[in-house]
Amino acid sequence: MSQEASTQPPADVKPDPAGETINVKVVSSGGDEVFFKIKRTTKLSKLQGAYANKVGKDVGSIRFLYDGTRINDDDTPQSLDMEDNDTIDVMVEQVGGSRRL
Repeated sequence: MSQEASTQPPADVKPDPAGETINVKVVSSGGDEVFFKIKRTTKLSKLQGAYANKVGKDVGSIRFLYDGTRINDDDTPQSLDMEDNDTIDVMVEQVGGSRRL
């Protein structure tokens, strides 16, 4: 077996297809931007947890929106037809709404 042949990946291992990953920008209501590079098949709940950890907030206290629609835990960039460099908006969850007089 030649050395050149041994550097080839095994036949059952497929190279990553072009476009498997996507760059996503997460923008807060204050205009702060955080960039992520994730696979198109990665659940966005993973991105949400990473963002919350990075900004020091509880993931349950913030909401993520794509094109004005709330992102569900099982959504992926692929399921939402996201394109490279798309933006996800982050809003702080408004709790309550009643006023004490």
